[in-house]
Amino acid sequence: MATTADIRNGLVINFNNDLFQITDFQHVKPGKGAAFVRTKMKSLTSGKVLDNTFNSGVAIFPVRVERRKFQYLYKDETGYNFMDQESFDQINLDEKMVDGADLMKEGQEVEILINADSDSPLSCELPPFVELEVTYAEPGIKGDTANSPKKRVEVESGAKIMVPLFIESGQKIRVDTRTHDYVERVK
Repeated sequence: MATTADIRNGLVINFNNDLFQITDFQHVKPGKGAAFVRTKMKSLTSGKVLDNTFNSGVAIFPVRVERRKFQYLYKDETGYNFMDQESFDQINLDEKMVDGADLMKEGQEVEILINADSDSPLSCELPPFVELEVTYAEPGIKGDTANSPKKRVEVESGAKIMVPLFIESGQKIRVDTRTHDYVERVK
């Protein structure tokens, strides 16, 4: 058992008979009244995001999780298939358990959160940035440079990303997996 002083980003807790991962938190000490902790939590079973406020010092129930490196193999009708980098065991995850699935390409390394008690997978996390090749880009309109215009391109994983006008087909770009935003062109 732990208290609200132990809350940090990435912590997985058992709350209302569900597993939640803390995505954002803020300790608040108002001038009048008791301190509290505002949290934003994401359910690992349904994917819903919940805002919750804990009074300071309240007991929370952390869940022991392990982060293991897996390699993305392929997608079929049952879900996404991954291979453990150490034991070469394969697991299958539902689409709702994979954040940013449209940015994954075959052979990419990801981290999967595993519940250490039941040895069951909880969710899949991509690295913060991925490099993808642009497969389709409409030509930019010459002279249209007011307000930093953007155009929609399709990358090799099938995702559609908004990029600056100078990006063309065949170029590699770096994409932020948390926001699906273009970061930079890769040489």
